[in-house]
Amino acid sequence: MQVPDIIIAVDGFSSTGKSTFAKMVAKEFSFLYLDSGAMYRGVTLYAMENGMIAPDGAIGEEALKAVIGTLDLHFRRDDGQTSLYLGDRCIEGEIRTLAVSSHVSPVSAIPFVRNYVDGKLHAFSQGGRVIMDGRDIGTTVFPGAELKVFMTADTAVRAQRRYDEMVSKGETPVYEEVLKNLEERDYIDSHRETSPLARAADAFVMDNTHMTMHEELVWVLGVIQGKFGLLEAPSLSC
Repeated sequence: MQVPDIIIAVDGFSSTGKSTFAKMVAKEFSFLYLDSGAMYRGVTLYAMENGMIAPDGAIGEEALKAVIGTLDLHFRRDDGQTSLYLGDRCIEGEIRTLAVSSHVSPVSAIPFVRNYVDGKLHAFSQGGRVIMDGRDIGTTVFPGAELKVFMTADTAVRAQRRYDEMVSKGETPVYEEVLKNLEERDYIDSHRETSPLARAADAFVMDNTHMTMHEELVWVLGVIQGKFGLLEAPSLSC
């Protein structure tokens, strides 16, 4: 089965596995994967490293606005994986820390930051055959995407997933802090004035609280077959 040259928008709550899901679909159907969340984390990391975020969390918006247009954030493919770079520096690992997670929601709520990221994503997605994930891909960035998926899962399960991910990277998180950070991000993302987290009216909802990765892939395959009238089913790799 040949999946059409479409744009697939994957939105949803934090730590629902959006990136893992999108990467899996990209690999299975030969799509280009773009991680909008990584872009926001990249801006946040830059702001942190350049003294634009105070100890109390206050953001120096004027300083950030003055340089946002010059930031060279871009994706590269490394060994089949898509990684985020700031200039020639790979920052894929640095943007996944709890410190960055603690500031990314307020940074991503700034309108000029969202405009910067949206512009980058539109440039990367010319020609279609792209899958990307984030908080407002299907509602704001690509409202005309041919397929939209909204992912959700139980909050405690999401916190445990995030905790386990951090432990696997050698970090020493406290589960209660991870859970609190997740709940705070959910609230900020859902209540921000600019492009709040919301399900697009035509999005397919996936609650993956108790789903395996293989079940997620089978699920999206069924959605694609039904939506685009494809009768032939391919053999899945996982």
